[in-house]
Amino acid sequence: MQARLGRWGFRLRPGPLRRVVDQALQHPEQPFVLIIDEMNRGNLARIFGELYFLLEYRDEAIELLYASGDDKAFTLPPNVLVIGTMNTADRSIALVDAAMRRRFNFLSLHPEEEPIRSLLGRWLEREGRKDEAARLLTELNRRITDPEFKVGPSYLMRPAAHQEGGLERAWRTAILPLLEEHHYGDGVDVHRRYGLPGLRTAVAGQHTDEEGQSEPPAEPGDAIDS
Repeated sequence: MQARLGRWGFRLRPGPLRRVVDQALQHPEQPFVLIIDEMNRGNLARIFGELYFLLEYRDEAIELLYASGDDKAFTLPPNVLVIGTMNTADRSIALVDAAMRRRFNFLSLHPEEEPIRSLLGRWLEREGRKDEAARLLTELNRRITDPEFKVGPSYLMRPAAHQEGGLERAWRTAILPLLEEHHYGDGVDVHRRYGLPGLRTAVAGQHTDEEGQSEPPAEPGDAIDS
């Protein structure tokens, strides 16, 4: 914003997309990636605007509404890649219309499927840490019946989660509140079903059973209903 002749005004400046495009035009041999995080939470028509057209017709140009002169014509170079993320637990994903689905390729990154399923274990191995957190996450997701509410590994891929008391803190302040919201009003004892003590007992039993020294642990539902 600037003052001119005693009046306030606004100076038009290139936004993130314009800056990415300008760099891509200068280096056509390199890929440039623009990531739109959780794009289904916003109004897609307002977020993308003329990009609805340019995403499908890269060799065409549009006239920008607020530009003038040579800056008015705008194209989207083929070396600009757009990645949008969506959380499937958020029901607004159903509002992504066919026009947007036609312009993107969709890839599921589910906690129970590769490459996400083994991501935490690989990260722990790379960091030289024990695999307890990966085993706990696997057992946690085994107990969650709704596939859309399986817990991803990002909560446990932080150094703070592996400091003294860090795992307990991550469970208490992030994972359990998420599951409490999911089970709100359905009578499930979230802390008993998903709490660390029960998970650690089950994981210890599984680890022992792998060595052929004990019976498999009981199903979580059996323990809850007994």
